Amino acid sequence: MKNMKIIFSALSIAVLLGFSINAYAAKSWGVTNEVKAKFTGTVVDIACELTGNCPDNCGAGSRQLGLQTNDQGLILVAKNLTLYTGAAEELYDFCGQEIEVDGLFTENRNVRFFQVQNMRAIGGKWAKATRFHKAWAEKNDTKPRKAKRWYRKDERVKTIIERDGYLGLGLDKDTEYFGN
Repeated sequence: MKNMKIIFSALSIAVLLGFSINAYAAKSWGVTNEVKAKFTGTVVDIACELTGNCPDNCGAGSRQLGLQTNDQGLILVAKNLTLYTGAAEELYDFCGQEIEVDGLFTENRNVRFFQVQNMRAIGGKWAKATRFHKAWAEKNDTKPRKAKRWYRKDERVKTIIERDGYLGLGLDKDTEYFGN
C-alpha cells in the first residue's frame, strides 16, 4: 500500500510537470502556412538593424521590434495575442536582451513573420503576450478591462478613419460600399 502511494505520487508529479512544460505551447490560429515554433533570440529594433538608425532603448517603444537569432537571422515579430496590435509592447522591456518566445510563424508572398503568443526572459517565467491592453490603458488613463476594444476608442485610429474611411480607401468608397 505504501509503495502504491509512492508510485501514485510520482506519477502525479510527472503528469503535473508534463502539463506545466506544455502549458505555454503555441495554439493554432488556422492561418495558412502557420508553423508552431519555440526559440530564443535577442530583441532588436528592426529599423536599426536594417538602416543603422538606432535610437536609445529600441526607440522607447515607438518602433517595430524583432528577434535576432543565430540560426534563423532577423525575424520580424508582427503580432501578439491582442486584436489589431503588433508586438512592440510585448518586446520593448527586453530591448537588447535574449528571450525565449513561443508562437507561430506565418508566411505571405515569401515574407515570413512571427506571431508571439508567450515569452520569457531566459530562465524566467512564461507570460502571455497580452501586455498591450495594460499599456494602452495606462497611456489613455483608463482601466485595462476598458481597453479590450481599444481600437474603437483610440484617437489615432479615429483620426485615420475620419481621413481615410473604414475601408482605408477614402470616404467616398465607404459611402459607395456602405450606402450611407
